[in-house]
Amino acid sequence: KKKKKKKKKKQHQNKQTARKKVERSMESAVRGTGVVLFNISKKELAHPKVGFKKLHKKLKGNFKCAVNQDEITLRKLQEASLVIFGAPQEPFTASEIDAIKAYIQTGGSVLVFMGEGGETKSRTNMNYLLEEFSMEVNSDAVVRTVYYKYLHPKESYITNGILNKEIPRVAKGLPRKGKMATSQIASSLIKGVLQERNEFGSKKDDNSGLNFVYPFGATINIQSPAIPLLSTGPVSYPINRPVAGAYNTEEDGRLMVVGSYKMFDDEYIDKEDNGKLQDSLFRWLLTDDSDIHKIAREDSDLGENHKIPDIASLSEKLRGCMQKSDEIPRDFKQMFAHNLFKFDTDLIPEAVEIYDQLKVKHEVLTLIPPQFEVPILQLRAAVFPPYLKEPQTPALDLFDLDEAFADEKTRLAQLANKFDDENLDFFVKECADVIGVTKEIEAKKDAMKELTDEGEAKMILEHIFKEIVKFKKFDHDA
Repeated sequence: KKKKKKKKKKQHQNKQTARKKVERSMESAVRGTGVVLFNISKKELAHPKVGFKKLHKKLKGNFKCAVNQDEITLRKLQEASLVIFGAPQEPFTASEIDAIKAYIQTGGSVLVFMGEGGETKSRTNMNYLLEEFSMEVNSDAVVRTVYYKYLHPKESYITNGILNKEIPRVAKGLPRKGKMATSQIASSLIKGVLQERNEFGSKKDDNSGLNFVYPFGATINIQSPAIPLLSTGPVSYPINRPVAGAYNTEEDGRLMVVGSYKMFDDEYIDKEDNGKLQDSLFRWLLTDDSDIHKIAREDSDLGENHKIPDIASLSEKLRGCMQKSDEIPRDFKQMFAHNLFKFDTDLIPEAVEIYDQLKVKHEVLTLIPPQFEVPILQLRAAVFPPYLKEPQTPALDLFDLDEAFADEKTRLAQLANKFDDENLDFFVKECADVIGVTKEIEAKKDAMKELTDEGEAKMILEHIFKEIVKFKKFDHDA
C-alpha cells in the first residue's frame, strides 16, 4: 500500500510539473498581440458580464481582455489575437462578414459559439460566414437518449466524443511527440485512458479520455478541409455527429465553431472535463503549442445527418401516428361510415313492447297537479327600529400626573427652571404655595390695607426666615 501511495504521489507531481512547463511555453508562444476581444455588438447571449464571467477570469491571468460594442471592422479585429462571438442574436452586415473573413485569412483567430436551433432560433446569418470555411451549424438540438447524471435530456453527457487525439494530449499537459518518445506517450495514454471504462462498461476510445457536458447545443455539418473536433458520441442523438470543428488557413488563420455556448459558461465550465477542454481549445487558438490542425482523425466514424419528423406537431393532429394514408376510392360515398349514426323509426316497436313488459298503460302523459303541504306564511311589515345617536362621553379635565404627585423638592426644582430674575416676585409666591405658607400669609395680608407684589414677596421671605430661626432655637439632639 505504501508503494502504491508513493507511485500516485510521483505521478501527481509529474503531472503538475508538466502543466507548469506547458503554461510557461504558452506564455512565450502567444500568437499576435495577446488580446482576447469579446464581441457584444450583436446582442450576444454570453459575454464577460453574463455567462462568461469564469471564462473571462481564467483568460485574464495570461491575456488582456477587451469588449467590442461598435461596428465590426478589420482594423478593430486586427488589434486582438482572438475574437469571440458568444451566440450572436442579430444578423451581420456584408461589410462585417467581409472584415471577419479577411481577419481570418490574414492570420487571426476567431471562436464562434452557437446554441440549440442554430440560425433559425438566434435569427442571425453566421452560416453565411461559416460556409466559406466548409462548416455549417444545423437548426437542431442534441438530446441524450439515456438518463445519466443530468435531469434535462438536452444536457448531454458525452463519454466518447473526442475526435482529435491532440486535444487530450494538451489537456493532460503532455509534451509533443518530438519531445517525448512515442512509446512513452502510448504508455501514458494507456494508463490514463484505455484502462478506464464508461458507464456502459465499454472501453473508451484511445483518443478520448475526456468526458464533457454538452448542454442545449446543436450539431455542425463539417466538410474537408475543416476538421471535426468533438462529436455527440454513440449515446446522444443525433448519433456521432460533430458538435465542434476547426479550420486553418494557409496564412495560419484559425476558425473554431462550437455548437453550444453554454458548454463553457459559468454553470457548466467546472462540470466534468469542460474546463480541460476549454484550456485545450483556447491553447490552439491563442498559441502555437497545439497541433490540432495537423492531426486529423481518420477513423472518426461520423454518422450521417438523419432527420426525424416533428413528433410534437404530429401528436396534435388526428391519426398522427399513421404516416402512410390509404388510397382514396374513386366513389367518395364509400368513405362515409353510415353505421356510426342513423336517424329512423326502427326502434319504435321495441319501445311499445316495453309498456306490456312493465305493465304500464300506453296512454298520453298528463300533467300532475301539485300538492302544497306547507301553508303560505303571513306577511309582515318590514319595519326597522330607528337608529339613534348615542350621547357623547363627558369631557374630562386633563391633569399632569407628574406635577400632581411630585414631591416638594421636585416641584421647587421645576419652578426654578421655569422662572428667571425678572419674575422673582412671582417665583417666591409659587414657592410659598408649594411649601404651604400661603394660608398664613393671607391672614397677615388682611390686617394690612395696601400691599404690593414686592411687599408680599418680602413678607413671605420674612415668615420663612422666622420659622427657620424658631427651628434652630430648639435643641433637637436633646
